[in-house]
Amino acid sequence: MNYKKYQKQYYPAPVGNTDWVNKDSIEKAPIWCSVDMRDGNQALIVPMSLEQKLDYFKVLLEVGFKEIEVGFPAASETEYEFLRALIEQDLIPEDVTIQVLTQAREHIIRKTFDSLEGCKNNVIVHVYNSTSFAQRQQVFKKSKEEIKQIAIDGAKLLNDLTNERGAKYRFEYSPESFSGTEPEYALEVCNAVLDVWQPTADRKAIINLPDTVQLAMPHIYASQIEYFHKNLKYRDNVVISLHPHNDRGTGVAHAELGLLAGADRIEGTLFGNGERTGNVDIVTLAMNMYCQGVDPKLDFSDMPKLCAKYEEVTNMPIPMRQPYCGELVFAAFSGSHQDAIAKGMHYRLEHDMDKWTVPYLPLDPTDIGRNYDADVIRINSQSGKGGVGYILERNYGLFLPPKLREHMGYTAKAESDHLHKELLPEEIFRLYVKTYEGKTTPFNVEETHFTRPEQGVFEATITTVYNGEKKVTTARGNGRLDAVSNAIKEATGIEYTLTTYTEHALSKSSSSRAIAYVGIEMPGKEPSWGSGVDHDIIHASIVALVNAINNGLTQ
Repeated sequence: MNYKKYQKQYYPAPVGNTDWVNKDSIEKAPIWCSVDMRDGNQALIVPMSLEQKLDYFKVLLEVGFKEIEVGFPAASETEYEFLRALIEQDLIPEDVTIQVLTQAREHIIRKTFDSLEGCKNNVIVHVYNSTSFAQRQQVFKKSKEEIKQIAIDGAKLLNDLTNERGAKYRFEYSPESFSGTEPEYALEVCNAVLDVWQPTADRKAIINLPDTVQLAMPHIYASQIEYFHKNLKYRDNVVISLHPHNDRGTGVAHAELGLLAGADRIEGTLFGNGERTGNVDIVTLAMNMYCQGVDPKLDFSDMPKLCAKYEEVTNMPIPMRQPYCGELVFAAFSGSHQDAIAKGMHYRLEHDMDKWTVPYLPLDPTDIGRNYDADVIRINSQSGKGGVGYILERNYGLFLPPKLREHMGYTAKAESDHLHKELLPEEIFRLYVKTYEGKTTPFNVEETHFTRPEQGVFEATITTVYNGEKKVTTARGNGRLDAVSNAIKEATGIEYTLTTYTEHALSKSSSSRAIAYVGIEMPGKEPSWGSGVDHDIIHASIVALVNAINNGLTQ
């Protein structure tokens, strides 16, 4: 019964803030601000060193971030030194704005400005104080007016210190724990801060509405954002920013609905690293837009490299099922999924499609530096004929006839089940060769000669070995393989019906080898299969037939 001690801690927006419900898509990328260097870093068991921070800053630039929160310079010496290194080593590109975080406390604000010495442009000073009911009541023990005054005093000091330095810093204010604050009161505090700053079109202010601890379902947050969008003063000169966390596991949903509700900007981290359950995952957000045909204005075209760098610097593993970037996000083990993907890929090639509609693949893996061979069709005991056939076709050029593909699918499933492991493409190919090739006992054809005694008739003279007995036999047929098959039956007495025969070249070169596939049925036995490879297609066909016969005999 412990659930009874919990209650709603959020405050819905006033009625009538639900226009976002009628929108079905995000039409353009928001302004992105990476907070990996602050929120992401403080969430690490071992925070990044100065060298790692400088390295990771370059990664964020490569991805394409134009606003990066570089830290809380008054909070630790490493963060202070990092900011100084960026400034003194001239590592901040002209088109990139750095952001620094400070509490709305005078001595912290002053130290923050000290850390910015020598940097007069391309800076956002982000000031915050908590406004939630719980923190007003339990932490600060202050009234609404007293909390609002803290915000106003902080805003004034930012103005004064910026003017003293002759700088053109932009300002950002966050009513921290916004989700637990009465919306009308949060709006009152933000408007009071904006009255101090008097934002203009060429120097916009940022009002950041953090989902510091997720307390409600996404639609509640969206309605709160729309309320601000409709009622914030100086709206044309204010950027509404969102800073969603992920306590309820809905950080991405909060961000997407918040953008529909009128927000302009997102603060988040790569792969969602952050306190508790993390910040909103910018990779997921951006790639969601990408898969809807919207340019996210961030570059994730080499996701494996980005993932490796992230794990190296943060010592945090990326979950295997993390959207878009996890090792297994494109992997299809299910037989029906594999079959649909394989057919979808064939259809795409056959129809020269420019739009991506492959079943079970919302994204073309090659767009983010992944590949089909290693990432898409993966074989285990749950897999089927489609996946196995796709692997053999794409990696080894084998176009198995449908019934053989089905048989090979069951063979691979059984092998994976027996070994309790996934089968890699090379293991699947070796299993194919082991199963359908190289079968020369108890029966073999050692030598073959052909003549054409009359039009449309072939005569084959073959030397066979069956259970150690060698024979030379001659028989006729309406084709070379038919003549050999008839000679085999006459020499050995083996009964079978040849049900399937296909062949194709293994490559397009003039010296290419050919592969033949043969399926037969013996009385009272399951169908058996064989394949043969040779520069001579007739010899390849005979080898395939011999392999199929031996597989049938040894059932």
